[in-house]
Amino acid sequence: MSGNGAGKLSGASAWDPPPAHPVAAGAEVHVWRVSLDLPPARAERLTRALSDDERTRAGRFVFERDRHRFAVARGTLRAILGRYLGVPPGNLAFAYSSHGKPALPNGAGVRDLRFNVSHAGGLALVAVALGREVGVDIERVREDFATEEIAGRVFSPAELAAIRVLPAAARCAAFFNCWTRKEAYVKARGEGLSLPLHRFDVSVAPGEPAALLATAENSCEASRWSLRELQPGPGYVASLAVEGHSWRPRCWQWPEE
Repeated sequence: MSGNGAGKLSGASAWDPPPAHPVAAGAEVHVWRVSLDLPPARAERLTRALSDDERTRAGRFVFERDRHRFAVARGTLRAILGRYLGVPPGNLAFAYSSHGKPALPNGAGVRDLRFNVSHAGGLALVAVALGREVGVDIERVREDFATEEIAGRVFSPAELAAIRVLPAAARCAAFFNCWTRKEAYVKARGEGLSLPLHRFDVSVAPGEPAALLATAENSCEASRWSLRELQPGPGYVASLAVEGHSWRPRCWQWPEE
């Protein structure tokens, strides 16, 4: 697929086995789907590469399952980036923006390699791009969370209006479309909560192409970005935000070892 990056990936069949030595290219954005519920021995092989800071962050989770999933997500992120860079995962060091977005420091091995990671439940997504900012968000679908009260606090007036005119049966899907598209864009921008979610509009209706429609800060900002709906699996919704256009996605399943 090509063009301006709008549209939908076609389900589980899009998640192909990855190459042993992936190469980042400016015209591609790579998305890796990762299972986080691994047997202890396999999880340990991934998580032994974590830094002390990452181990501390994992330890802040109250429940063991959540600690395990966070550690596996970070260990897999290191393993994936290590494939691009040709270095052991434990040798990677991350720099963080003032709002917490991780990046590879200058001189890490591949110039302008950008990445983002998101995890929910038992799945994670890792997005990798060259020379363009990228953000990804995955969420588990929960009807009890997709309420008008929550939407009213974080969605824009235009998004709320678009959801309210939909049939009741479509509103939960529209809620999570909106939520993940907004989160992916915010993460790509790397500005955290300093970028208010209600200050920009995304498409929401099920079946409608993912798109950043407008931003309050700059009339030209929306044209700088493309959004894409991802289909990580039953019960999950995910979105990808990419700086620029004329790129194509390649979607891979992190190998079962």
